[in-house]
Amino acid sequence: MNQPDWRSLAQTIEALCQEVGDRLLLEFGTLQATEKADGSLITAADRWADQTLCDRLSQLFPKHALLTEESQQTFGGADWTWVVDPLDGTTNFAQGIPIWGISLALLYRGWPVFGAIALPPLQRFYCGVDTRSTDLAPVAWAERNHQPLQLRTESLGSNQLFSLCTRSAIVLQRWSAPFPCKIRMLGASTANFLTVLEGTTLGALEATPKIWDIAAVWVLAQALGADWRSLAGEQFPLQSGRDYGSVNWPTLLLARPALQEAFESWAALLTR
Repeated sequence: MNQPDWRSLAQTIEALCQEVGDRLLLEFGTLQATEKADGSLITAADRWADQTLCDRLSQLFPKHALLTEESQQTFGGADWTWVVDPLDGTTNFAQGIPIWGISLALLYRGWPVFGAIALPPLQRFYCGVDTRSTDLAPVAWAERNHQPLQLRTESLGSNQLFSLCTRSAIVLQRWSAPFPCKIRMLGASTANFLTVLEGTTLGALEATPKIWDIAAVWVLAQALGADWRSLAGEQFPLQSGRDYGSVNWPTLLLARPALQEAFESWAALLTR
């Protein structure tokens, strides 16, 4: 099976994210959000970004399928499929909080093999490849702004950081023991996971991420050797014909497997 030139692909996707991100920055903090059926928010910018990204990806890769948060939510089983989250962190975006981004992942036969995340307000572009779960030639790397990412290696301690989302914070109410780290919440699933992958936090616990929230960061996590744990069954490969619009994937991400003992009991409270 022929595979892409990953570096060339990264350049193409970075340019696309730059183009879309520049437009989103012009509308950042100016739009009214409305509530979708699942309770999440959407703005006109989400819809514009989704349509623009899908149109451009279809032009660039006419043989590739699409799986997107705002339109096509059923995985069709194509060899190559782009997973599109046009604006992760819509509440932050609408309220003028500069933590939101664009997330794109390329699946090969249901497995994420390429991931790219742009955080336009922070001028950060994350990109990575990991093909080792497939029959493609083995490649693995993960970068931020063209520099290698590194996981945090410090020992567990009360002054280390851990990322929770609003919904995963319920674990703090279900156990009276002190949490092992200081807690941070950023308001965007992708950004929360990225704090682990760029070495800021020791871990992250997300309660309700969907496939478009996790596909790109999963690639980077695998490339770096981080400890990724699905709390609701195997996430990949995706199943042909399945509608992923309402499927949540509670996930624990740790900088290294040795941290499991400290955090797995907390993570178990999420699905209790």
